[in-house]
Amino acid sequence: MAVREILLLGDPQLYEVNHEISPEDAAALQPVVEDLQDTLREAQVRLGRGRAIAAPQIGVFKRLICLSLDEPTVMINPRLTDLSVETFELWDDCLSFPNLLVRVRRHRSCVVSFWDLQGQTKRWTLQGDLAELIQHEHDHLDGILSVQRAVDLKSFSLANRQLRGVSDR
Repeated sequence: MAVREILLLGDPQLYEVNHEISPEDAAALQPVVEDLQDTLREAQVRLGRGRAIAAPQIGVFKRLICLSLDEPTVMINPRLTDLSVETFELWDDCLSFPNLLVRVRRHRSCVVSFWDLQGQTKRWTLQGDLAELIQHEHDHLDGILSVQRAVDLKSFSLANRQLRGVSDR
């Protein structure tokens, strides 16, 4: 459909808690999903990274995530449960602040439950990199950015510095 502008760090809309999607509203999501997918693909080309995007990043304040992994996946009203006690630290990036990396702590594993565009309930048990990704995107739905989860005040770096070999990600 269309590449949409991604809201950037500093936009107060990124801090809003997003609305649940009713089953009746889910039928009308296809244009938003297509916009999310187009916007994510464009960001991947422009930035060379990007595995997922949440609807509020394009100004749609619904609990919706689009993933681009082996195949496109849509998560409607995702819920995180069974967050592991064990955590790990990593340099987190975000399409809403593409030149900034933030050192955060995430749960090593979690379970995400959601429904897809066909209304089917899904439940995934995730670990490591994928668990981290879903926690990041789920935070967007709750109006939380990774800058708010920084390990400490020294946990910020310009992305190009990390891409030159300083990163441990």
